[in-house]
Amino acid sequence: MHNPTALRELTLRGMILGALITVVFTASNVYLGLKVGMTFASSIPAAVISMAVLKMFKGSNILENNMVQTQASSAGTLSSVIFVIPALLMMGYWQNFPFWQTLLICISGGILGVIFTVPLRNVMVVKSVLPYPEGVAAAEILKAGDESDSKDSGVKEIVTGGALAALVSFLTNGLRVVADGASYWFKGGNAVFQLPMGFSFALLGAGYLVGMMGGIAMLIGTFFTWGVAVPYFTATTPMPADADMISFAMGLWKSKVRFIGVGTIGIAAIWTLLVLFKPMLQGMSQAFRALKDPTLQNVECTAQDLSPKTMIYTVLASVALIIIALVSFLQPVGLPMELAFLLVVLCTILAVVVGFLVAAASGYMAGLVGSSSSPISGIGIISIVIISLILMVVGNAIGLMENADGQRFLTALTIFTASIVFCVSTISNDNLQDLKTGYLVKATPWRQQFALIIGCIVGAFVITPVLEILYHAYGFAGAMPREGMDAAQALSAPQATIMMTISNGIFSNSLEWTYILVGVTFGICLIIVDTLLKKSSAGRLGLPTLAVGIGIYLPPVVNVPLIIGALLSCLVNRHIQRHAKRSGKDVEAATKKAERYGTLFAAGLIVGESLVGVLLAFVIAGSVTSGDSDAPLALDLENWDSMAKLLGLTLFVIGCIIFARRVLQAKK
Repeated sequence: MHNPTALRELTLRGMILGALITVVFTASNVYLGLKVGMTFASSIPAAVISMAVLKMFKGSNILENNMVQTQASSAGTLSSVIFVIPALLMMGYWQNFPFWQTLLICISGGILGVIFTVPLRNVMVVKSVLPYPEGVAAAEILKAGDESDSKDSGVKEIVTGGALAALVSFLTNGLRVVADGASYWFKGGNAVFQLPMGFSFALLGAGYLVGMMGGIAMLIGTFFTWGVAVPYFTATTPMPADADMISFAMGLWKSKVRFIGVGTIGIAAIWTLLVLFKPMLQGMSQAFRALKDPTLQNVECTAQDLSPKTMIYTVLASVALIIIALVSFLQPVGLPMELAFLLVVLCTILAVVVGFLVAAASGYMAGLVGSSSSPISGIGIISIVIISLILMVVGNAIGLMENADGQRFLTALTIFTASIVFCVSTISNDNLQDLKTGYLVKATPWRQQFALIIGCIVGAFVITPVLEILYHAYGFAGAMPREGMDAAQALSAPQATIMMTISNGIFSNSLEWTYILVGVTFGICLIIVDTLLKKSSAGRLGLPTLAVGIGIYLPPVVNVPLIIGALLSCLVNRHIQRHAKRSGKDVEAATKKAERYGTLFAAGLIVGESLVGVLLAFVIAGSVTSGDSDAPLALDLENWDSMAKLLGLTLFVIGCIIFARRVLQAKK
């Protein structure tokens, strides 16, 4: 075991490398999150890249690599602000993303997320039995890399996956010679059915990381939507004479069935929080008792957090940034001084207090089920509801609820404040996971906390311009920046749509409660099934209700590659386990090796496609700005539609085979 005091941790080269990885992974996660409504955990790929790069320099060590992955892990978390903030464009309140306001939201919320979880570290990480799955996995990879000088670092998997996805993405979204999906529509009586297929490699990788239980749940959601709900509504709703079958079915999905998905997602998130509520409160109370216990003041470097004085000053600085952001947001509205002052104070208090509560909840959930599986969107929904209800009471008292403009302003203010809370929540979720990794490799906590703050600041500077470029290049569902844009290319931003729908519905009293309540009822039934499955199988089987809701809510062309990725994960891992048993090898070791190969290759697929999406957005934005086409690289081949779909399917199948072969290397 290394002596932690003899090794360098927070180095300039490590901080520069961490910043570069943060830029790449933040841009990738913003694109993926807007497209499909999920981001990928960046700790493990960042650790692998760090080990490969720093091995070329003298004196690199496990603690320096840990600092790089800590800093870069903020990429997968802070970028989750895209689950809320695009709603301001979708509701027409913003026409673009104001740089300074968005930057201040991300920096202030991110830093508060780090600080609020510092008091929880001792009791939730050091003295806790919480499993912290991603934190433990990252520590194992760092230890393996530190002990091994072999060339089998895993970077090759990331690069191979990235190159494959980047090439196909360029053919699909750049040259437009390959389709990104294909659907077969048919009727049974008046009922309209769809058999969808999507060819996205990023979604294939994301599905692989989701795993089989999540994949089956999404399949059930997709089948419910296109095998039950949409056929029912199309059969019972008269089709207008001027409408075609596809647009009619898609219209009913958007106006009715999607709200069933909203209800299912909402009840699933609330249920998860209720399950975690008691142990979370116990963890918090233990944490506060530990803070008052002087016997816990340890001088060892592996037990040193940021000092109380530093934490207080940092919180005050973050609060000041929140106030500046709110003042800037309210300035164009032209409210009387006393009203503006009241709203700034109220929203600052809401952001800090609700942020602190969700920080504890998110930190506990990260420890229990992992950062990737935490119902962060559920916390966002609950935050939106709490802030909406409080602002509605205040709005009624000061007369802002009397007209549609006032209601629209309060909806926008809710989303703006909730964006700060969301940043606090996601970084809290990530911070304790990173601190668990640091605890296992004997890192210095305060240095990790400082590294994550740097990651938040770097990530915040990346998020705004990437959001702006992606919006002007592709547009968001229901919010296109220019006339005549291809709606099929728009990014769906599913969570932001949900947040906007709920907040707007509360203030205008126009929420589609009927379909939402149907979704809630459906979700309760799924929760009962999930609970029974887990009890009868000792936790091996389950039916994640949140994933079923996402299957209902997301476009089918997005769901199918996710489901195929989950199925691929199951088949490959089973083959590895059977081969290990037959050849007398250690089954657990073989499975872990396969999981590592699969995780890194999947991360490569996501990063490759996402980066090409971002780079093409630059090209499209430049072309549009100069008055040219929004598809400047498209070849516009005649009668190519069927061939494009066939090429897309062929490349997708080849990609699946390559993916499986790369992971099956683990059995050698």
